[in-house]
Amino acid sequence: MSNRVQIFDTTLRDGEQVPGSQLTTEEKIVVAKQLEKLGVDIIEAGFPVSSPGDFNSVVEISKAVREPIICALSRAVPGDIDAAANALQYAQRGRIHTGIGSSDIHIQHKFNTTREKILERAISATKYAKTKVEDVEFYCEDAGRADLVFLAQLVEAVIGAGATVVNIPDTTGYCLPEEYGSKIKYIFENVSNIHKAVISIHCHNDLGLATANSIAGISQGARQVEVTINGIGERAGNTSLEEVVMALTVHKELGLETGVNTQFIYPTSQLVSKMMRMPVQANKAIVGRNAFAHSSGIHQDGFLKHQLTYEIMNPQDVGVDKSDIVLTARSGRHALKHRLELLGFSFDKPALDELYTRFLEVADLKKEVNDADLVDLARTAIPVE
Repeated sequence: MSNRVQIFDTTLRDGEQVPGSQLTTEEKIVVAKQLEKLGVDIIEAGFPVSSPGDFNSVVEISKAVREPIICALSRAVPGDIDAAANALQYAQRGRIHTGIGSSDIHIQHKFNTTREKILERAISATKYAKTKVEDVEFYCEDAGRADLVFLAQLVEAVIGAGATVVNIPDTTGYCLPEEYGSKIKYIFENVSNIHKAVISIHCHNDLGLATANSIAGISQGARQVEVTINGIGERAGNTSLEEVVMALTVHKELGLETGVNTQFIYPTSQLVSKMMRMPVQANKAIVGRNAFAHSSGIHQDGFLKHQLTYEIMNPQDVGVDKSDIVLTARSGRHALKHRLELLGFSFDKPALDELYTRFLEVADLKKEVNDADLVDLARTAIPVE
């Protein structure tokens, strides 16, 4: 089995479903070009049948971006598949992503049909999409809650119909990591033609487990992971690209790799945040403002002695300039001395102890002490000659 995990970015499709975050075609092209620079393998550019604007965006992204595969979403409906194929006409490499619900909840309440009819529609849609493009991905919507035996039958059927990739989505973010990993393992062990397709995973974050579930799925053999920048997406969001990529990067013992240039992660995060008007929470893993910031005195002391004491990755590896020592009332003398030296001030121990007492008074008042505050403190501590 390959050790290369394909990165399928759906920021411009699933990510754009966030209320208030819609982009113009021109803005989507800017993001798509950045994703190409980042090194993603597949860009899901939109849902062409949903609107003329989405159709046009897929067309223009197909023209503007040449390296990644350009993917268009459709339901298991001929008209959707036609729209997707037409929108992909300029793509260097195009993929149609079609599919249907696989859980009994969806089959009974969303489609008001039977498992047998779902199998028929899935096979028909896959075969029809295959007449339009060679690369067809099939999604088994709500696979996280699907019956395992039926799910395996569905996967085997669509691979037999020509699907090159089969997506096993935890659409509602329901699964626990062990449960989701077991589901992927079951598929590998019970689908006879599994070797003819790539298994993809698409996890939502309703319980905060999207990244953990994705890693569990990859560990059981999935070799495509569907992600968004900053984890944006429907409801609580999707699996974060930056979290999965850096988890695989840090845990080299997994023996897995991606084609992502990690130094472009932070710039891409900032671009998407700005253009989609979606602020990144301060404590967001990898790309949040505090991801490489230290304010506890115990942590600061350890970090200043050796970076690895409190950081498992280098900030420069993800495009962040440097780690931050944030001075607050929780900071210790070591951090204060370090910052003063960076500002060009040096004090012996008695003077530093006195200055530290005054520093704590300022910190209690201001919550965070900046460089200008430190300069003022330092200058008052230097005798005037």
